[in-house]
Amino acid sequence: MLESKVVELLNQQVNKELYSAYLYLDFSNFYYDQGLDGFGNWYKIQAQEERDHAMLFVQYLQNNGEKVVLETIDKPQVELTCAKTVLEEGLKHERYVTGLIHTIYDAAHAVKDFRTMQFLDWFVKEQGEEETNAEGLVKKYELFGDDPKSLYMLDSELGARTYSAPSLSL
Repeated sequence: MLESKVVELLNQQVNKELYSAYLYLDFSNFYYDQGLDGFGNWYKIQAQEERDHAMLFVQYLQNNGEKVVLETIDKPQVELTCAKTVLEEGLKHERYVTGLIHTIYDAAHAVKDFRTMQFLDWFVKEQGEEETNAEGLVKKYELFGDDPKSLYMLDSELGARTYSAPSLSL
Protein backbone atom coordinates (compact mmCIF):
# COMPACT_ATOMS: atom_id res chain seq x y z
CA MET A 1 0.00 0.00 0.00
CA LEU A 2 1.26 3.45 -0.89
CA GLU A 3 1.40 6.37 1.52
CA SER A 4 -1.68 8.63 1.25
CA LYS A 5 0.20 11.81 0.22
CA VAL A 6 1.96 9.91 -2.58
CA VAL A 7 -1.39 8.48 -3.76
CA GLU A 8 -2.91 11.97 -3.72
CA LEU A 9 -0.06 13.37 -5.82
CA LEU A 10 -0.17 10.45 -8.27
CA ASN A 11 -3.90 10.97 -8.74
CA GLN A 12 -3.36 14.69 -9.28
CA GLN A 13 -0.75 13.83 -11.89
CA VAL A 14 -3.31 11.78 -13.82
CA ASN A 15 -5.37 14.96 -14.13
CA LYS A 16 -2.33 17.11 -14.98
CA GLU A 17 -1.31 14.72 -17.76
CA LEU A 18 -4.82 14.74 -19.21
CA TYR A 19 -4.81 18.55 -19.02
CA SER A 20 -1.50 18.51 -20.89
CA ALA A 21 -3.15 16.42 -23.60
CA TYR A 22 -5.97 18.99 -23.86
CA LEU A 23 -3.47 21.85 -23.96
CA TYR A 24 -1.41 20.26 -26.72
CA LEU A 25 -4.51 19.39 -28.71
CA ASP A 26 -5.44 23.08 -28.45
CA PHE A 27 -1.94 23.97 -29.72
CA SER A 28 -2.36 21.47 -32.56
CA ASN A 29 -5.69 23.00 -33.56
CA PHE A 30 -4.14 26.48 -33.54
CA TYR A 31 -1.41 25.41 -35.94
CA TYR A 32 -3.81 23.56 -38.26
CA ASP A 33 -5.92 26.74 -38.37
CA GLN A 34 -2.79 28.69 -39.35
CA GLY A 35 -2.00 26.28 -42.18
CA LEU A 36 1.05 24.91 -40.35
CA ASP A 37 0.05 21.26 -40.54
CA GLY A 38 3.49 19.99 -39.54
CA PHE A 39 3.39 21.96 -36.29
CA GLY A 40 -0.19 20.73 -35.85
CA ASN A 41 0.97 17.14 -36.31
CA TRP A 42 3.81 17.58 -33.83
CA TYR A 43 1.47 18.81 -31.10
CA LYS A 44 -1.21 16.22 -31.92
CA ILE A 45 1.42 13.56 -31.22
CA GLN A 46 2.38 15.40 -28.02
CA ALA A 47 -1.28 15.20 -26.96
CA GLN A 48 -1.26 11.43 -27.57
CA GLU A 49 1.90 11.06 -25.49
CA GLU A 50 0.40 13.00 -22.58
CA ARG A 51 -2.72 10.84 -22.66
CA ASP A 52 -0.50 7.76 -22.51
CA HIS A 53 1.40 9.24 -19.58
CA ALA A 54 -1.88 9.66 -17.72
CA MET A 55 -2.72 6.03 -18.41
CA LEU A 56 0.65 4.93 -17.02
CA PHE A 57 -0.15 6.72 -13.75
CA VAL A 58 -3.62 5.11 -13.72
CA GLN A 59 -2.12 1.66 -14.27
CA TYR A 60 0.49 2.22 -11.55
CA LEU A 61 -2.17 3.21 -9.03
CA GLN A 62 -4.30 0.20 -9.99
CA ASN A 63 -1.33 -2.18 -9.82
CA ASN A 64 -0.75 -0.99 -6.26
CA GLY A 65 -4.36 -1.48 -5.18
CA GLU A 66 -5.09 2.24 -5.02
CA LYS A 67 -8.28 3.98 -6.07
CA VAL A 68 -7.99 6.17 -9.15
CA VAL A 69 -9.77 9.50 -8.66
CA LEU A 70 -10.62 11.37 -11.85
CA GLU A 71 -11.22 15.09 -11.63
CA THR A 72 -12.58 17.64 -14.06
CA ILE A 73 -10.09 18.60 -16.75
CA ASP A 74 -9.82 22.35 -17.07
CA LYS A 75 -10.14 24.04 -20.44
CA PRO A 76 -6.76 25.43 -21.54
CA GLN A 77 -6.55 29.13 -20.72
CA VAL A 78 -3.44 29.95 -22.74
CA GLU A 79 -3.97 32.77 -25.22
CA LEU A 80 -2.71 31.54 -28.57
CA THR A 81 -1.70 34.65 -30.50
CA CYS A 82 1.21 33.61 -32.70
CA ALA A 83 3.22 30.53 -33.61
CA LYS A 84 6.24 31.46 -31.51
CA THR A 85 4.17 32.22 -28.40
CA VAL A 86 2.60 28.76 -28.60
CA LEU A 87 6.06 27.15 -28.67
CA GLU A 88 7.17 29.25 -25.70
CA GLU A 89 4.04 28.24 -23.78
CA GLY A 90 4.82 24.61 -24.58
CA LEU A 91 8.30 24.95 -23.08
CA LYS A 92 6.88 26.72 -20.03
CA HIS A 93 4.35 23.92 -19.57
CA GLU A 94 6.99 21.18 -19.85
CA ARG A 95 9.03 22.90 -17.14
CA TYR A 96 5.89 23.02 -14.97
CA VAL A 97 5.28 19.30 -15.46
CA THR A 98 8.91 18.56 -14.58
CA GLY A 99 8.30 20.36 -11.28
CA LEU A 100 5.20 18.24 -10.65
CA ILE A 101 7.13 15.01 -11.23
CA HIS A 102 9.87 16.19 -8.88
CA THR A 103 7.27 16.95 -6.20
CA ILE A 104 5.91 13.41 -6.38
CA TYR A 105 9.45 12.03 -6.33
CA ASP A 106 10.28 14.10 -3.24
CA ALA A 107 7.14 12.84 -1.47
CA ALA A 108 7.99 9.23 -2.33
CA HIS A 109 11.59 9.71 -1.20
CA ALA A 110 10.45 11.20 2.12
CA VAL A 111 8.59 7.96 2.99
CA LYS A 112 11.19 5.64 1.41
CA ASP A 113 8.75 4.52 -1.29
CA PHE A 114 11.41 3.10 -3.56
CA ARG A 115 8.91 1.41 -5.88
CA THR A 116 7.25 4.73 -6.72
CA MET A 117 10.65 6.39 -7.09
CA GLN A 118 11.66 3.68 -9.54
CA PHE A 119 8.40 4.16 -11.45
CA LEU A 120 9.03 7.91 -11.58
CA ASP A 121 12.60 7.50 -12.86
CA TRP A 122 11.20 6.99 -16.37
CA PHE A 123 9.19 10.21 -16.11
CA VAL A 124 12.21 12.16 -14.85
CA LYS A 125 14.14 11.06 -17.94
CA GLU A 126 11.12 11.68 -20.19
CA GLN A 127 10.72 15.22 -18.87
CA GLY A 128 14.36 15.94 -19.65
CA GLU A 129 13.69 14.87 -23.24
CA GLU A 130 10.43 16.86 -23.37
CA GLU A 131 12.14 20.05 -22.21
CA THR A 132 14.99 19.54 -24.68
CA ASN A 133 12.52 19.05 -27.54
CA ALA A 134 10.48 22.11 -26.55
CA GLU A 135 13.62 24.26 -26.24
CA GLY A 136 14.76 23.02 -29.64
CA LEU A 137 11.46 24.01 -31.25
CA VAL A 138 11.69 27.52 -29.81
CA LYS A 139 15.30 27.89 -31.02
CA LYS A 140 14.50 26.58 -34.50
CA TYR A 141 11.54 28.93 -34.78
CA GLU A 142 13.70 31.86 -33.67
CA LEU A 143 16.24 30.96 -36.36
CA PHE A 144 13.85 30.16 -39.22
CA GLY A 145 10.34 31.34 -38.40
CA ASP A 146 10.54 34.74 -40.07
CA ASP A 147 11.71 33.30 -43.40
CA PRO A 148 8.78 31.70 -45.30
CA LYS A 149 10.96 29.11 -47.07
CA SER A 150 12.68 28.07 -43.87
CA LEU A 151 9.37 27.98 -42.01
CA TYR A 152 7.99 25.73 -44.75
CA MET A 153 10.96 23.36 -44.33
CA LEU A 154 10.60 23.33 -40.53
CA ASP A 155 6.88 22.67 -40.87
CA SER A 156 7.65 19.77 -43.23
CA GLU A 157 10.17 18.36 -40.75
CA LEU A 158 7.63 18.48 -37.92
CA GLY A 159 5.01 16.88 -40.17
CA ALA A 160 7.22 13.80 -40.53
CA ARG A 161 7.00 13.01 -36.80
CA THR A 162 5.22 9.75 -36.06
CA TYR A 163 3.68 8.42 -32.90
CA SER A 164 5.16 5.64 -30.82
CA ALA A 165 3.67 4.57 -27.49
CA PRO A 166 5.90 4.70 -24.41
CA SER A 167 7.60 1.46 -23.42
CA LEU A 168 7.49 1.48 -19.65
CA SER A 169 6.87 -1.82 -17.94
CA LEU A 170 4.90 -1.53 -14.76
